[in-house]
Amino acid sequence: MSFITKEEFVERLDYVKAAPKEEGSLKLIVVRPVSNEREMPASCSLSVEEGVAGDHWAKGCWKSLPDGSPDPAVQIAMMNYRVLELIADSDERRALAGDALCVDFDLCDENLSTGDRLRIGETEVEVTDVPHNGCAKFAERFGKEALAYINSAEGKALHLRGIYVKVVSDGVVSVGDAVKRLG
Repeated sequence: MSFITKEEFVERLDYVKAAPKEEGSLKLIVVRPVSNEREMPASCSLSVEEGVAGDHWAKGCWKSLPDGSPDPAVQIAMMNYRVLELIADSDERRALAGDALCVDFDLCDENLSTGDRLRIGETEVEVTDVPHNGCAKFAERFGKEALAYINSAEGKALHLRGIYVKVVSDGVVSVGDAVKRLG
């Protein structure tokens, strides 16, 4: 399997930067029932208590509160679908990134800040302050050069690996729903 090089990534970066800034769309939903398992439903429920219905976040995750419950600040990983298009050639491969909401929307620092809210389908989510960085699994699935670039200063400012959001209003989201910045 071949992976994207840093040079190829940089050459195609204008495509990622051209993502919608005010209103985009939800392109892919990924649910992780257990570690390393993926489902791609056409729609799902999002809730303050459980995050993405069926996702393992509510059963415990890498970041917990003092009482042991999962930290809402890492409730849902959201990634720009355009980045996924650069690093993977199918939705089955894109789902391996593990981001629950894959959107055609600009997630960069200049467009979104901690506390900003987005409406997706029937629900509302809020950007959290926890950085979303690539890890060893990401390098294994998409290549070391992709990981290095995503985790570079430029990659982090553009949030190429994505962001974390938490649910503030329960509802259903479906592939194709608009992603709108609020306020």
